[in-house]
Amino acid sequence: MMTTHLIGPLDRFRVLDLTRIRSGPTCVKQFADWGADVIKIEPPDDASGYADRDSSDFQNLHRNKRSLTLDLKSADGRDILMRLVDKSDVLVENFRPDVKKRLGLDWDSLHARNPKLVLGSISGFGQTGPYAERPGFDQVAQGMGGLMSVTGLPGQGPVRVGIPVADLTAGMFCATGILMALLDRERTGVGQWVQSSLLQAQVAMLDFQAARWLIDGVVPEQAGNNHPTAVPMGVYPTSDGSMNIAVTGNRMWQDFCTVIDRTDLADDARFATARLRLQHRDELNALLFDITRTRTSADLTDALIATGIPCGPINKIDAVFADPQVAALGLVVEIEHPKRGTQRVLGQPIVLSGATPVMHSATPDAGQHSDAILQELGLSTDEVAALKERKVV
Repeated sequence: MMTTHLIGPLDRFRVLDLTRIRSGPTCVKQFADWGADVIKIEPPDDASGYADRDSSDFQNLHRNKRSLTLDLKSADGRDILMRLVDKSDVLVENFRPDVKKRLGLDWDSLHARNPKLVLGSISGFGQTGPYAERPGFDQVAQGMGGLMSVTGLPGQGPVRVGIPVADLTAGMFCATGILMALLDRERTGVGQWVQSSLLQAQVAMLDFQAARWLIDGVVPEQAGNNHPTAVPMGVYPTSDGSMNIAVTGNRMWQDFCTVIDRTDLADDARFATARLRLQHRDELNALLFDITRTRTSADLTDALIATGIPCGPINKIDAVFADPQVAALGLVVEIEHPKRGTQRVLGQPIVLSGATPVMHSATPDAGQHSDAILQELGLSTDEVAALKERKVV
């Protein structure tokens, strides 16, 4: 019988988590936070390769799970895993294709065992194709997927984004796919194999930059803090720092000129349309920089917001979490950890009118719930002890 800790929209599902590093845990976190019974399968004897389970990164990724240690190289370990597969709705893994085949965790084997199971697979480059067996890494995907070519100042050379965007989006895409497969299973009674990869996710996230090439035949270049296709939009200096300003459309451009007390610019033939402003970007920005430098960030922000022009500060991370709007959105939640005490972790950026994610438990120690999970499978205390003696658990 499934043990749950939270009544939530996903509390009827059991998810087996065989993922590691970041993309897979990002996927599984969506299920753990919304009530699913997530069982994290880990090697015994702390052989998982994690240097510090109490680190802030690990704690943020693996909350709300139960941990079962299993030696999947042993027949007994694989047998226990298959018994869990029989009673589960989802299994998520990010092994290379050859590894999961060797462990019997390939789609054909799992689907034959439990036709209702949804398998979520995240890889570096996809399950097929010439790169399928390659190991994946976020920065490699950022480079191969084009992101580093459009990030940074013009002529600077390739620049990585400051977050593991390929890992994170691959995890989110996979979670979305799993949810769709679970919905479809309600109609068909059959699970599906959901696949995503770092490269697929990164290419998909190119969005309008990809469209510029696919539709317009333009190869985007680095634009720095300027928006690639809109002016004025980007970082503007102020007397006490800098801020982001986003002016879109001719009407907003006219309002902006009024705010900065330069209505003459609205009538200037060089800047009369969005296309002309883009053509004269450097000339226009040079004029605007001299103007915005005479205003404080707060003063200019207030004036622009009053006119309906999007703008905002450029915060360091500490300032982000000091922002009253961030606090109002509930993006930080507290959770009790047996060693670290009360710690703050990132909450969910999704709001549902009928449910709230609850941080019911901190990231578990390896094997913290092994006894309970094995007993749920019907194993006796003696059988569990024997498995531990053989280092299967």
